[in-house]
Amino acid sequence: MEIQTQQLEQEFDQAVFQNSFVEELRGEASGNKSPRQVPGYTYSRVEPTPVQDPHLLAWSDDLAAFLGLAKPAERSPAVAALAGNLVTQSMKPFAARYGGHQFGNWAGQLGDGRAISLGELTATDGTNWEIQLKGAGPTPYSRRADGRAVLRSSLREFLCSEAMHYLGVPTTRALSLVGTGDTVVRDMFYNGNPQDEPGAIVARVAPTFIRFGNFQIMVATGELDNLRALADYVIRHHYPELGEPSPEVYLKWFDEICRRTAVMIAYWQSVGFVHGVMNTDNMSILGLTIDYGPYGWLEPYDPDWTPNTTDFGYRRYSFGQQPNVALWNLAQLGRALTPLVENPKELNAGLEVYAETLAKTQHAMMLKKLGITSATAQDADQNLLEALPQALTDAEMDMTLFFRNLSHTAPALLTRPENEEALLRDLVEANSYAPPQSQGHGALLQWLARYAQRLRQETAGPEAIRESMLSANPKYVLRNYLAQKAIDAAATGDLSYLNTLMQVLKTPFAEQPEHEEFAAKRPEWARHKPGCATLSCSS
Repeated sequence: MEIQTQQLEQEFDQAVFQNSFVEELRGEASGNKSPRQVPGYTYSRVEPTPVQDPHLLAWSDDLAAFLGLAKPAERSPAVAALAGNLVTQSMKPFAARYGGHQFGNWAGQLGDGRAISLGELTATDGTNWEIQLKGAGPTPYSRRADGRAVLRSSLREFLCSEAMHYLGVPTTRALSLVGTGDTVVRDMFYNGNPQDEPGAIVARVAPTFIRFGNFQIMVATGELDNLRALADYVIRHHYPELGEPSPEVYLKWFDEICRRTAVMIAYWQSVGFVHGVMNTDNMSILGLTIDYGPYGWLEPYDPDWTPNTTDFGYRRYSFGQQPNVALWNLAQLGRALTPLVENPKELNAGLEVYAETLAKTQHAMMLKKLGITSATAQDADQNLLEALPQALTDAEMDMTLFFRNLSHTAPALLTRPENEEALLRDLVEANSYAPPQSQGHGALLQWLARYAQRLRQETAGPEAIRESMLSANPKYVLRNYLAQKAIDAAATGDLSYLNTLMQVLKTPFAEQPEHEEFAAKRPEWARHKPGCATLSCSS
């Protein structure tokens, strides 16, 4: 009889870390946490600053199982390590140095001002994953800040990282949410009203947290050796399929970064996600959603909407601008990589890859959301798709609910065509934030009539169309008002809403009739409530 072996789950404080970033790249090891410029280095070795009372608030069971980790007791050595109070022998904590364009302006050195990476864990499939504590205290890159994070922003990052994963969006992950027992002073809207808030730390997880800005700072300071070393490190560890680093491979690598970024943006647009602060230092070199700050989901469909109060003047990072901003950010990364290639103009091919991939991926995703297959594609389909955003905007449609309920309405349009007018009117009025029978409803109803005619040309049966659409149109997303309700409850010590919400978001495409309350339109009380409609970069 063959003996089956099974990898046992271990406590976080017993896990053995790898440290490729620290061991293969040039860093400073002074341990000096004072804010300062750190020229010539890729990172600074720095340990987390202990907190008063680390206690576990939330835990990602699925991610932990993938990493081979056991869920820790509320106040255990493992939780102490997840809070930065315990640094084990195999950890080599560091804060990375990077720069970036913030709202289109070069900001110089930025870096991990409140995030400290502990090293890499090997998952059950043999892949390596970096564990990073956000809110773990000051680093040389903290500038005038304290390196801490508050419960509201930490809970939002924990929930959204996992919610995006279950939606299928390329993203970093979150392992744990730990309360610190300390208070942190924050002025939530930078309006001269600072408040004491409970502190928290998120353990973020990704293959790497390297950003566009890690490369930009090297070029800005003329550190071409560090630039090449960092590029080679990323290619060898995260793009090994491209081959050994060379001028030709650098070009292929940039093409692949552009392709992955395009796919990520297409997913954002498909589910109505607005990142809120797409600075180049918030762009992952792996094409992952990174740094969940003032994000939000479209509720009334509005391409000009941004949840970030800092961006209200120009709306640079609004929903409709995200594809263009990603392209602009990629162009800045391309400029940073020019010293690595023989003919910098060849990097422009990567930007073309981005544009082509984005257009192709968005088109395919939207067809699936509408139940239209490419096998029956027509020249008029593109015109139909291009007319939809304006119709949704005019009708003030809840994006998530519109597409989800359209998934149920579409089959009825095929089986009961005589009821088309009533079916479409009910769909629009039930999912709109505009008054009943508003002028905007008329334009959307006209579009839906065109859509119904096109849908009847599909060869698939009604139920097949329904199932396909349901798999592309989530019922549950992390609306800001839901996150705020979880924050308000957690601040009083009640974690039940947070735990329930997280379970619901793990299966966002399932009906879950017992949880209909999490699929409701934004209530009127949340229209202007802080944290529900608008947020700032404060955390």
